[in-house]
Amino acid sequence: MSTSAPCLAADPAANAANAANAALRHRPYEDVQALLTGTLFMGFGIVMFGQAGLLTGGTPGVAFLIHYATGWNFGLVLFLVNVPFYLLAWKRMGLAFTLKTCVAVGLMAGFVTVLPKVVAFAALSPIFTAVMGGLLMGVGILMLFRHRASLGGFNVLALFLQERFGWRAGTVQMVLDGSVLLASFAVVDWQHVAVSVLGAIMMNQTLATNHRAGRYVAF
Repeated sequence: MSTSAPCLAADPAANAANAANAALRHRPYEDVQALLTGTLFMGFGIVMFGQAGLLTGGTPGVAFLIHYATGWNFGLVLFLVNVPFYLLAWKRMGLAFTLKTCVAVGLMAGFVTVLPKVVAFAALSPIFTAVMGGLLMGVGILMLFRHRASLGGFNVLALFLQERFGWRAGTVQMVLDGSVLLASFAVVDWQHVAVSVLGAIMMNQTLATNHRAGRYVAF
């Protein structure tokens, strides 16, 4: 007579962990709110940078360089620059992450187009812009990261490297952004580049401090 135990015995510890993870998972309306708020913060920071004559890093920075050099539409250039990174996101991070990222890029491009029509600055110090705009963009990107989304481009690569190798997303992003800012010497003077570097440091230090490998899982 066989007395073997059932193969599907319940594991209380595993059940408790699954219940905790389910409770922490973001709901759809929370994802929508984060996408709107995060891209609005990012778009507002970019508008501040643009009005102060500063540049930013990442694929928005690349899009700005192309826009300044050719006059092409910023939103369209931003989308096209991100195409290779959409493919990386789809293959490595899944369809949901990729769709959220596409929506986030579209929202930000829309905000960057609309905000200058409803907001104007009579005086805007470049140094204040670098600090405040950098913080706004950092918080905006952080919101997207926490909800398994990004603004494409270097954000996707930074998240992938963090999850794969444990490298801090903010540190990776800072190195990549620095490379873009070095290229900006071709279109702006060194003073504006120097202040733009301060903005990149503010943005990426926000990420490096608040988005650490192992603490927040991106996908």
